[in-house]
Amino acid sequence: MIFRIRVASYGTTDYVLLIFCGLVPFLGFSEALGTGVSAVLSNKGLVKNTLFPIELIPVKAVLASSVTMIVGLFLLLIVLWTQGMAHSTQLLIPFILVLQLLFTIGVIWLFSAVNVFIQDLGQMVAILILFLMLVSPIAYTHDMIPPELLPFMYPNPLYYLIMIYRDALFLGVVNLELLGDFTLISVGMLLVGGFVFTRLKPLFADYV
Repeated sequence: MIFRIRVASYGTTDYVLLIFCGLVPFLGFSEALGTGVSAVLSNKGLVKNTLFPIELIPVKAVLASSVTMIVGLFLLLIVLWTQGMAHSTQLLIPFILVLQLLFTIGVIWLFSAVNVFIQDLGQMVAILILFLMLVSPIAYTHDMIPPELLPFMYPNPLYYLIMIYRDALFLGVVNLELLGDFTLISVGMLLVGGFVFTRLKPLFADYV
C-alpha cells in the first residue's frame, strides 16, 4: 500500500487482497507446523499415560493453531465482500479448510513422531518454514510463473493449497484439477503420517 505496487491488471488494494488470500492459509499452516512438531515431547506426562490416545496430541496442536487462521479467513471474506468480490466459489472455503486440516494433521503426525528421536528437527522447521514462504506462490499468481519454472512448483503441496484458496476467494473460479490433486495429497499425507505415528508410538515412552 505504501509503495503503490501494481501488478498486471490489479490495483494496489486488489494486489494486497490477492497476497492475503495466500498469506492467511500459509500462516495457518506454518503456525501449526511450528507448534505441532514438538507436540509429543511437550506432553511427556500424557505420552507415558497408556490410557490416553497420544494421537490426539498433535491433532489438538493443529486445531488450536488453526483458530487464528479461521478468524483471519473470516475477516478476509468481509473485506472482499466490501470490495464487491462476493463469489459463489467462496462457499467451498470450509471444504478447502477441511482438506488443509487433514493435510496438516498428517504432516504433524509425521514430524512430531520423528522429532522424538531427532530432536533437532524442531530447530530445522523454522528454516523449512522460511524456505516454503519463498517458494510458495503467496505474492504471485499462476500466470506470473514462467512455464520453465512450473515443474519446480508441483512438488510443493502448498502450491496447490494457496492456488485453490486464491481461486475460490479472489478470482471466483475453481480449478478442479488442482482441487483433486490437493485432495489426494491431503488424504495421502494423512495416511502416511498416521502410519508412521502408529508404528513409532510404542517407542515414545523410552525416549521422552
